[in-house]
Amino acid sequence: MSLFGYLTASARVAERSLMGWPRFGHEERLVFVVGCPRSGTTFLGRSIGALPGFVDLSEVTPWKAALPSRPSAEELRQILERVRLFGLARGLRGIEQTPETVYVLPAALEAYPQALAVHELRDGRDVVCSLLERRWLSAGENGRDDAGLAYGPHPRFWVEPERREEFSQVSDARRCAWAWRRYVETARAATSERMIEVRYEALAREAERIAAFLDAPAARLHRALDGFRDSSIGRWRRDLTREQLADVEAEAGELLAELGYL
Repeated sequence: MSLFGYLTASARVAERSLMGWPRFGHEERLVFVVGCPRSGTTFLGRSIGALPGFVDLSEVTPWKAALPSRPSAEELRQILERVRLFGLARGLRGIEQTPETVYVLPAALEAYPQALAVHELRDGRDVVCSLLERRWLSAGENGRDDAGLAYGPHPRFWVEPERREEFSQVSDARRCAWAWRRYVETARAATSERMIEVRYEALAREAERIAAFLDAPAARLHRALDGFRDSSIGRWRRDLTREQLADVEAEAGELLAELGYL
């Protein structure tokens, strides 16, 4: 990532750090919020990041751009420490919320031995609806995200090597279900005492557990999460066609059933 990318990411972080009163010292108790895109990680990251002593780093673009190459713990720390330093955030507990961090989570936790992780899980059928709406994985879609990563139906680094050709040929709905399955499987394989899993559908009831896990002020987190009201829960019933739902269940039905969504 270019110097401009680092400066842009650091400027966004500095804006939030200054609002939360930067602190001296070097806080090592970071929090990585992970989950499939469109699973509510942005809302949860912002809610935790607004607590006293915390700062929402959002999706750190140099970090996000490096993830497809599977960087080492040392490389990940170098990236994030640069952004934290330039963003005046080294004394605050940073909340990094790039969904793809799940694929390097063991290395991220190795880079920060005092860090913790929160995996946000959402019904894969609702995630598919939202991903279809965004068109990030859709056939015929062009453009790139803020980290310079291309949109469209091409296989990402997280697609199984033996199925890469297939990924580009399936329906958009199946490709979105594929993404959800891979993110969730990877997060659950990384489960440890340093990570908890919370459900999007029950987020407003999770404040006490999250606060206790993070050693954070429960009352403040309650107020932030109590505002969570999402009429999109269960949207798949009205938004997915019968054919799309069949594709979703063909790709991810086993995991949906295992998690109690089917």
